[in-house]
Amino acid sequence: MNYDLTNLSDYWYRKEIEKARRDLRYLIFCKECAPIMLRLAFHDAGTYCKRTGTGGPNGSIRKPEEFEQICNRGLKTAIDFCEEIKLKHPMISYVDIYQLAGIVAVEISGGPTIEFIPGRKVY
Repeated sequence: MNYDLTNLSDYWYRKEIEKARRDLRYLIFCKECAPIMLRLAFHDAGTYCKRTGTGGPNGSIRKPEEFEQICNRGLKTAIDFCEEIKLKHPMISYVDIYQLAGIVAVEISGGPTIEFIPGRKVY
């Protein structure tokens, strides 16, 4: 989805993303949870099961049928951390929060600043 900043709703969503980015930066720094946040972003985007039709980059990893899978074990902690951000920024989709958390984790760990383009398909 391309965002047109002349569209008021796109503008406010981007503003909310920047606030969430700051909150994630603080949370990840204080909780020292960059590795698990990066893992959450990767597993939400990269785990898809053709047999069950579950997974994929849509925020569905927060559902027990996904986070309880063997490959996703331990990610409930990161999901709970992200829930703190979701409660502060309800306008932002879960999938955008998870992917933004991964980007911020890279940055906090000394990696490059990564442009974030919101608007993933929501589960």
